Amino acid sequence: MKAVIDRFEGNYAVLLFGTKEIKVDFPRELLPAAVKEGTWLKITLEIDKKETAGQRQKISKLLDKLQEKNR
Repeated sequence: MKAVIDRFEGNYAVLLFGTKEIKVDFPRELLPAAVKEGTWLKITLEIDKKETAGQRQKISKLLDKLQEKNR
């Protein structure tokens, strides 16, 4: 996926994604230092299955504890 930096607004960069130019306000501090308006970015998103499973397990344990207290 690719996005272009359209402009900066305060602490945010306005990114336009894809041919539909979907607008996303993105924290400026998370971008590489050398970016400026017109810079194209390659964006990669992936699911972290291990972290997701760990969080589900943590939540499940917390729910079990709450249910035990309510008995």
